[in-house]
Amino acid sequence: MNYNLKRRGLALGAILLGTFMLLGFYGREVYRQAPPIPERVVTSDGRTLMTKADILDGQQVWQSIGGQQVGSIWGHGAYQAPDWSADWLHREAITLLHAWSTREHGKPLADLAPEVQAGLRERLKQTMRTNTFDASTGVLTISADRAAAMAETATHYEGLFGAEPTLERLRDAYAIHTNAIPDAARRDKLVSFFFWTAWAMMAERPGTTASYTNNWPHEPLVGNVPTTANIVWSILSIVLLLVGVGALVWYSAFKKKEEELPTPPARDPFDGVALTPSMRALWKYCLVVIALVLLQVLMGGLTAHYTVEGQAFYGIPLAKILPYSVTRTWHMQLGVFWIATAFLTAGLFLAPLVGGREPKL
Repeated sequence: MNYNLKRRGLALGAILLGTFMLLGFYGREVYRQAPPIPERVVTSDGRTLMTKADILDGQQVWQSIGGQQVGSIWGHGAYQAPDWSADWLHREAITLLHAWSTREHGKPLADLAPEVQAGLRERLKQTMRTNTFDASTGVLTISADRAAAMAETATHYEGLFGAEPTLERLRDAYAIHTNAIPDAARRDKLVSFFFWTAWAMMAERPGTTASYTNNWPHEPLVGNVPTTANIVWSILSIVLLLVGVGALVWYSAFKKKEEELPTPPARDPFDGVALTPSMRALWKYCLVVIALVLLQVLMGGLTAHYTVEGQAFYGIPLAKILPYSVTRTWHMQLGVFWIATAFLTAGLFLAPLVGGREPKL
């Protein structure tokens, strides 16, 4: 018996060691291979569009209204609102295509011959995937055409996070309250951050044919399609999952020995427990747990309702006080709070039973 326990303990230790080594290695790689943040983004004629400080400030602006609770970046967590990096990329690409089509052919893209459209799309892909970041100076240079497309794309987000009346229905669909970012200067910073996230997901990493985000999220207009590594590792992970499940089923069905059922006690062990003063004092903790659970349920219900009405609760404009980003954040955090409080309560209740005496203080 002791030998089996020792062998299982060693196996568990080896698994934990290997797991944390992998976690540490790839955690290091995340920082080592992170997309660079340009010191300046300039046009080909030398005009500065944004700085590194603008981009980082824009990230803080996005986080200030909920961050990943309001859409997502690079495909991590979008629910109600879109993935902003993918949304920006698509809008900028479409804007640039239409600008070329109108200026060079005098008609909308959809009215052009298929072969002309294909040529413009290939030009778009080459323009947006070519990495013009100079690591020695920290400067990212873009063309005048692209700068114009960026400016036009930016007006959409400035109106969306402001109070543009024509975007009211879209704000309802995204569950973003009107004038979510009242300060125009802060909206400009947000736009800088959105641009950088989109640039990182389409600009090819030096020495490779994939972007900094490994062509994710998907956008065929600029060639963001799954790489060979994406496909191989996705299939391999599914195969390994099925093999693991099959191995467990096989072991449980053919190799696992049934354990004898334990003999139940003649009476409930807790029937004879004498409640100590500290145990009795825990009623306050129990009330806190109940209150936190109820509050989480209420926040969850309101959050779910926002997916229908966007900014209201049965006509009541609650989003002015509790916008979707706040209710969703608190709905998730309250689960952590009540579970932690419940664990603490259970530990304090069991302490006298395990220790055999009332703890001091």
